[in-house]
Amino acid sequence: MVKQERAVRTRHSLVVAAAEEFDKNGYEGTSLARVSKSAGISMGALTFHFPTKDELAEAVHACGRSATRAALERPATDEPAPALDRMVALTVTLARLLREKSLVRACARLERDGWRSAGGSWSSLWAPLARDLAERACEQGELRQGVEPDTVSALVAHLVAGSEVQVREWLHGLPQPDGSPCPADAQLARIWELALRGLRAPQA
Repeated sequence: MVKQERAVRTRHSLVVAAAEEFDKNGYEGTSLARVSKSAGISMGALTFHFPTKDELAEAVHACGRSATRAALERPATDEPAPALDRMVALTVTLARLLREKSLVRACARLERDGWRSAGGSWSSLWAPLARDLAERACEQGELRQGVEPDTVSALVAHLVAGSEVQVREWLHGLPQPDGSPCPADAQLARIWELALRGLRAPQA
């Protein structure tokens, strides 16, 4: 039992260290040696748990997907919020996850670098939901005339991608365009305030 607990802790430490490396350096820029050094765990122990970098990336990606899935799951309510408001909440939640969890940032970075997981993509957890909310907003008359659901779901994808970049720059101390150190999720909420003026129907 003690050995099992130690193995679980070791594996967790390696996954967390790998997430930090993948987040900062991408798949190609990360080596097992860097992860071993970062985690303070021998190469022998690392390769025992993860014989290849690809297997390590799979573990990181699975943990990031799990964290994202848990954050997006909401209990059903009798009076759900309007679809556009739920879309805003979705993107702000994703931006917060990107800011707070290196595992989630690593998911996004791995996919942006062209690495593909056998378990499915990170974006597949939220992109279909964004599309569904855009279609509901259209059906329920929340969108201004002429605004297409495709355009709204594309906006969500761009905002999430932009949040990922901004969070990474913010975490690594790069100056923000407006000189503000504010977290991406707070800034994203303000961007939505402006965007909704052009998206939302006057009566909605």
